[in-house]
Amino acid sequence: KMIMENKIRKCLPQEVDRIAPLFADWEETMIWSCLQGVMGDIYVPDGKYLVSAAAQLNDFCFLTGEPCADMVTFDYGRDFLIMVPQNESWAELIEEVLGDKAVRRMRYAIKKEPNCFDACKLSALVNMLPKQYEIHRINRTLYEQCLENAWSSDLVSGYPAYEDFERLGIGFVITENGKIVSGASSYSRYNEGIEIEIDTKEEYRRNGLAASAASALILECLNCGLYPSWDAHNKASVALAEKLGYSFSHEYLVYEVKNNLADLLTTP
Repeated sequence: KMIMENKIRKCLPQEVDRIAPLFADWEETMIWSCLQGVMGDIYVPDGKYLVSAAAQLNDFCFLTGEPCADMVTFDYGRDFLIMVPQNESWAELIEEVLGDKAVRRMRYAIKKEPNCFDACKLSALVNMLPKQYEIHRINRTLYEQCLENAWSSDLVSGYPAYEDFERLGIGFVITENGKIVSGASSYSRYNEGIEIEIDTKEEYRRNGLAASAASALILECLNCGLYPSWDAHNKASVALAEKLGYSFSHEYLVYEVKNNLADLLTTP
């Protein structure tokens, strides 16, 4: 088994300006969150030469600069990571170091077009909600209810406490008989906007609930002068985004990694 000596540390605030150019070609709001110091962290190899970096926020880890094995095997404090390689060199390193612990997936980038939204259409989608459902902005009670179920936890789990969500987050949930069945929220926040998270309880999917919740969230963002960025996990998410006014941009490669360090760092 491979033994790795991790010499990785958090980037110091005074170093961020030196690190930022490594991410210059990446139009990812979660990277902006980290660089702006709003959410997430930047990690670098220990030493004076800042040639590699990782922007880690919640389950996402964006790897940039010179490929570095220690960045791949570092414990980012998550049981599950979506590693995003900047280029093929990083992708090859991830596969070499992690082997079958890294599962290749494709995600779907959505264009960032501030003027693509039709407020009237979005309002109509909110108002189309069937009568048995209610839509609510997430408050403390609903924040706590989101955390009670695995399917809805990502709506708020990026914020350690409700006070953090109240300060930085925005979200709406749809309830039936007082129970959350769908929601749209800010997975993360950066100075100019949010990254959208959409979740619906499995038996309630394909009923238009996600479209209603997402429309309410987008309208609120527009009212607040924030951009609601969208990144799609699958083609169904792309289709929903396009229904709301967004346009598809391109596919990109990621690696889903579960507990990648447990075996790699074990002494033979």
